Amino acid sequence: MPRYEIIVKGRVQGVGFRAFTENIAENLGVKGYVRNLPDGTVEVVAEADKQTLDELCSKLKAGPSMAYVDELAITEKESTGEFKDFSVKF
Repeated sequence: MPRYEIIVKGRVQGVGFRAFTENIAENLGVKGYVRNLPDGTVEVVAEADKQTLDELCSKLKAGPSMAYVDELAITEKESTGEFKDFSVKF
């Protein structure tokens, strides 16, 4: 099972992006987390099957209505199995 480490660039902080991501990930059964980074980007670490992760990425590109996503920088790795659910990190 793959693990995607995603950096979301654009207007993605202060627009409900973390809650949006958490809702989608939970609905898809993705495990991992989302958090804001100091540089204004959002980090998403997600583990699921490839098809589910690709669907997650498609939805992240669209983003919530107040967000504007310029780019998803995706690094694919092997799943670690360390997550029990999906959460928002602060």
